[in-house]
Amino acid sequence: MNLDKPLGSVIQGSLSSGLEVRLHPDVLVEDMRVGKFLVVQGMRSRFFCMLTDVCLGTSSQRILANPPHPNDDFLREVLAGSGTYGTVSLSPMLMFTPQDPSVAFRATTPDGNGNGKSPLASFQAQSSESMELLPVKTVPSHFSQVYEASDRDFRAVFGWEDDPQRRNFAIGQPLDMEVPVCIDLDRFIERSNGVFGKSGTGKSFLTRLLLSGIIRKQAAVNLIFDMHSEYGWEAVSEGKQFSTVKGLRQLFPGQVQIYTLDPESTRRRGVRDAQELYLSYDQIEVEDIMLVRQELNLSEASLENSIILRNEFGKSWITQLLSMTNEEIQEFCEEKRGNKSSIMALQRKLLRLDELKYMRSACPHNYVNQILQSLEAGKHVVVEFGSQSNMLSYMLATNVISRRIHASYVRKAEQFLQSKNPSDRPRPLVITIEEAHRFLDTATVRQTIFGIIAREMRKYFVTLLVVDQRPSGIDNEVMSQVGTRITALLNDDKDIEAIFTGVSGGQSLRSVLSKLDSKQQALILGHAVPMPVVIRTRPYDQNFYAEIGDPAWEEMPDEEVFAAAEAAKADLGF
Repeated sequence: MNLDKPLGSVIQGSLSSGLEVRLHPDVLVEDMRVGKFLVVQGMRSRFFCMLTDVCLGTSSQRILANPPHPNDDFLREVLAGSGTYGTVSLSPMLMFTPQDPSVAFRATTPDGNGNGKSPLASFQAQSSESMELLPVKTVPSHFSQVYEASDRDFRAVFGWEDDPQRRNFAIGQPLDMEVPVCIDLDRFIERSNGVFGKSGTGKSFLTRLLLSGIIRKQAAVNLIFDMHSEYGWEAVSEGKQFSTVKGLRQLFPGQVQIYTLDPESTRRRGVRDAQELYLSYDQIEVEDIMLVRQELNLSEASLENSIILRNEFGKSWITQLLSMTNEEIQEFCEEKRGNKSSIMALQRKLLRLDELKYMRSACPHNYVNQILQSLEAGKHVVVEFGSQSNMLSYMLATNVISRRIHASYVRKAEQFLQSKNPSDRPRPLVITIEEAHRFLDTATVRQTIFGIIAREMRKYFVTLLVVDQRPSGIDNEVMSQVGTRITALLNDDKDIEAIFTGVSGGQSLRSVLSKLDSKQQALILGHAVPMPVVIRTRPYDQNFYAEIGDPAWEEMPDEEVFAAAEAAKADLGF
C-alpha cells in the first residue's frame, strides 16, 4: 500500500451530508469498503473521514444501453476512469489545522509534489502530543486529494496503548491494517456504556475484553452480574469444536472474587473458591416487586396492596404476608382497607420466591456488605447465577444488590464532596448487566436503580456497562445517556435506529453498521473514542492471556493459586 498515492478527488459534498469522492482510474473500487478510515488533504486542514457508501457511475447513458462484452477487456480498460468510474461517500469526523504557518500544508502538483515536499510531509512533522483534533466545521475544497490512512493517522487519532499519560486499551484493529485502535478507559468509565449486537455476534467476548482492560489498567472496580456464568471462571468458545476460554478469575486470580447464587452449579463447573451469596425477604422492597411484575403476573391492585402491607409491617412485609392465614388477611383488610382478593393473589404469587435457591426468610450474615468490602478493597466481583438464570431470579437479585450498593456509594460521594479529602474519594464502580432492556425499558425504567444510575452520568462514581441484543427496548432517554456504544451486527431497523439515538450525523453510519460481518467486527462510537471507527475485535486467545493477564499468577500451579486466593480472602475477613 502506497500511502503517498492519492485514491481520488473530492468532487462535491456538504458539511451535513458528507463528501463525494471520485476514484482515480487506477484505483480498484472493490478495495473501497464501508467502514474504511480515509484522510482528505485540504489546503489548510487534514480531515479524518469514514467511508460510508460505494457507488458506480458512468459519463453517458449510452454505455449502460450498450455495455462491453464480458470478454472485451480492451474496451473495458478504455472506458475505465473516463466513461465508467467509481465514487465513494465520506463522512468527515475530525479535522486538524496546524497553528504554525511554517508547517501549513502545501498545495501539490499532479505528480504529488509541491515545493519539493510530499503532501504528507507537513503532517508527518507533527507530534501526536501537539496535535489538537477538532470537530469538523467546514469541508475541503474541490479536488482535494484522498489518501489511505497511515499508522501515524491512527496513532494521532486513537493514541497508543503504552501512552504514559492515558489509560488506553487496544480493543481491536482497523479492517485492513495491523495497527491497534485504542479506547480511553478514563473517559470510558465517566459515563454508562453499552455493548450491543444480535445473538451470536460475540457480545460476551467484547465485554470480557473491556472488563479485562479495566482490570489491567486499574481504571475502576467491576461488579458483574453474570447471568450465564460466562465471565467468572471460564466460558465455552463458539465454534465447531468444543473449547473453553479463560474467565476473569483465571486471568486475574488475585484481583477477582466470584460470588455465587447457586453453589452446587458453581462447584460442578470446577470453581473451588467461590463465595456463597444469599438474600433475605427483608431486603426486598415494593420497587423490586414492581420490576418483576410481569414475571410474577401481578395486577396493579396487588401492587397497590403491597404498599399497604409495607406501610404496616415495614421491611418484614413479605415474611408477614406469607405467614398470614385467610382469616388474618380478612381482618387486616377490614382494618387497613385492603382488598382481600388482591392480597391473597399477591401472597400466592410471591410464594414463587421460595423456589429461588438464594432466598432466605432471614440471613444472619449481610452478604451485600461483604460484596461492598470486596469492592472497597479494590477487588472485582462476579456474581454468578448458575441455574438461577431465569429472568425473575436475575432481575430481582441484580436490582436488590445494586440498589444497596448504590446507596452506599451515594453516602460516600456526599462525604467526599463535603470533605474534599482525596482519601474519601470512592473507587469508580462499573456495574455490568445483561438483558439490559428488561431493566431499562420505558415501562420499568423509573422503578429500577439502573435507570437512576444511567441518568446520573457518574455523579456518584457509579456507571453501567449494559449488554443487550435489543437496544430498541431501552428507553430513549436512557439510551441518549449511553456514552460509548460498541455495536456488533444488528439486522432489525429499530435496533439500528436505537444505536444512533442522541448521536449527531448517525444517519450516515447506518449503512456501516448494517454491513458488518457477523463475527469479530464492531462499530465503536461515543465518548471514549475521538471518532466512530469499525474494528476487527482483538482475539481473546492465548496471546491475549499472556499480554493482559496477571503474570505473577500464570507461573503458579493450581494448588498455589487457590492457596493464595484463600489467603487473600482471609485478609479481607471472609
